[in-house]
Amino acid sequence: MAVSRFWRSPAYPPGSGPDYVNAAAVVRTALGPEDTLAALHRIEATLGRTRTGGRWQARGIDLDLLAMGDLVLPDAATQDQWRALPPEQQVQATPGTLILPHPRLQDRGFVLAPLAEVAPSWRHPRTGRTVSQMLAALDPAALDGMAPLG
Repeated sequence: MAVSRFWRSPAYPPGSGPDYVNAAAVVRTALGPEDTLAALHRIEATLGRTRTGGRWQARGIDLDLLAMGDLVLPDAATQDQWRALPPEQQVQATPGTLILPHPRLQDRGFVLAPLAEVAPSWRHPRTGRTVSQMLAALDPAALDGMAPLG
């Protein structure tokens, strides 16, 4: 298991609430993807998260399943479709199924900066790019306002 530093970052989408604290962890599990996501949701609920009030609401805890090795779910075409979704549609569309790797991870500094600390050589199974390569290719504006804590 590995855990990144904690990072302060502006709320997403920008201006939608107070700053967030982001981190990434690499863990091992015998659970499948759906059961792993359900376990993350149970942890959130234990810590007081409710899933009411909209997708982009402020929340005390938000645990995302970014990837499970080189697994692609539900299939390559769906993963590619959601990864290519234009930004204006990203905030409106919600997938009805678990998509792995997370279709937005390559676009988000608040994901890539902590992830690069714990899994820099993990390779996206559809793009072939490592976390380090994705972070280096990121528009610098995606890191605006971010800083490690401590």
